[in-house]
Order: sequence, then structure tokens, then C-alpha cells
Amino acid sequence: MFNFFKSSKEDQPLDVKVVREHILQFIKEELQKSEGGEGANIHTLILYAAPVPNDKHLYEAACYVSEPERLKQEVQRIADNFAVNLPKDWQLEFHVVENLLNCGIKYDSLPLELCIETTPVALPEVHVVKTDAILTVISGQAEESSYTLTSKDGRTNMGREKNTTTSGGSIRVNKIAFPEDAEFVGNRFVSRQHAHLEWDDKKGGFVLFADEGGVPPGNKTKVQSLGDEGQVKLNSTQVGHFLKDEDQIILGESVVLQFNYKG
Repeated sequence: MFNFFKSSKEDQPLDVKVVREHILQFIKEELQKSEGGEGANIHTLILYAAPVPNDKHLYEAACYVSEPERLKQEVQRIADNFAVNLPKDWQLEFHVVENLLNCGIKYDSLPLELCIETTPVALPEVHVVKTDAILTVISGQAEESSYTLTSKDGRTNMGREKNTTTSGGSIRVNKIAFPEDAEFVGNRFVSRQHAHLEWDDKKGGFVLFADEGGVPPGNKTKVQSLGDEGQVKLNSTQVGHFLKDEDQIILGESVVLQFNYKG
């Protein structure tokens, strides 16, 4: 294991040991900046040296040019000490040149330059949240054939008749209303307070809730998903169901609405 030298190193005459200590100190200072696992994207370290001709042999010996894996092992120990987390297949190159290339980090004390090549970090795919949806009536008779929903709508009620009085005496307005006097018999099995839809910011989508009249022992609220033979039954007014594209909402016996995000 090498020992890094003290502040008087600049005054030491160059020999193989001193040059190697300088090189390792230089690499250590740069790798330390990636302490804590941040070096995982480093795939190659390229060290350039531009010594005067008489010192070329010192640099080559200091970098073990005949045994290049030895210098890599020394650098790996530095990386391990500082938890740099270099990838298993990282590479180390050493080149003696006439002049430094000015493409990397220069060392103050010796004619050394270090280039650190990294693998570009893949940017996460941007997920665009669709905030509008459409409900299409595919079975049943509502006031409209389809309804547009937006994330800013707040609560969207569904039920029999447009305006109705709740058990507490307040007026409930059903945006998605099924007239009681319609020819479609299934409308009669839709409760006046059957269900409602709300936008959920955390989930990034619409959630269906059954209301007082849409849970057992009253009328039913169910969801049929595309490709799923089973149906989800909403048995509580407190637990909602997150809707996906092409989910079908079933109210009562035979009223069916198809849900789709827009865009």
C-alpha cells in the first residue's frame, strides 16, 4: 500500500516512487469528488503525461507500463476507500505525449492530465399525465350520450334524475343523470345517489366512488376492465377504484358507461 507524501513533496527530486505518488495523489483527488457511489458512470480514466525526454522512463516505470493492471489495482483501492463505486468493467489508459491535450484535468505539480470518460445517464421518460377523460354511455339512457371530465371539475355525481334530495335534506346535482321516465328499464335500477368521480392528484387519474345508494344492500356499482373476466364490486363508500382506459362502469343492473382518457 502506498503512502501519500507530505507538503514537502514538491522539493523532492524525481524518481519512480515520487512520480508514482504524485500520479496516485492526482487520481485520488479527482476520484474523491465522486465519493459515495457517484462514480458508477465512469467507464474510462485516461492519464496523459508530457515529461521532458530525460524523465520519460520515470513516468513509464511509475505507471507500470509493462504491467498495466498494477496501476489499475492501485486506483481501484483508492476508489474502494472512498466508495466511488466504479463499474466492474472500468478501464485505465496511460499515454506519454509531447504536449498535454487540454481535454481534461491538469495537475499543478507535474505535467499530467486526467480525462474521465463517463456513460451518459439515461434521462427518465417523461410521463405526461392525461387530465381529461370522456365517459360514453354504451347502455342506458342518460341526458347526454357522453360526458367530458377534467381534473378541475371536482366531484362529478352520477345518479337517477338531475336534481335530487339527499337523506340529510340537501340538494344533490347529478351531472351524469339518468331520467326516471326514460324508456330504458335499466334506468330504474340507478340510485338517485349512486356514485361519483373525483380526480386524484397523487395517483394522477380519476377515481370512482360508490355513494350511499350504490353499495349493498341497495343498487350495485361495478367496474369491468378490458381483458379481465372478473368485475370489481364497490362495497364501500370510502374506498374508491382507480380507473384505467376502457374500463366500463356498471350502475345497477344494466347501465354501462365506458371510461377513456383523452389525448
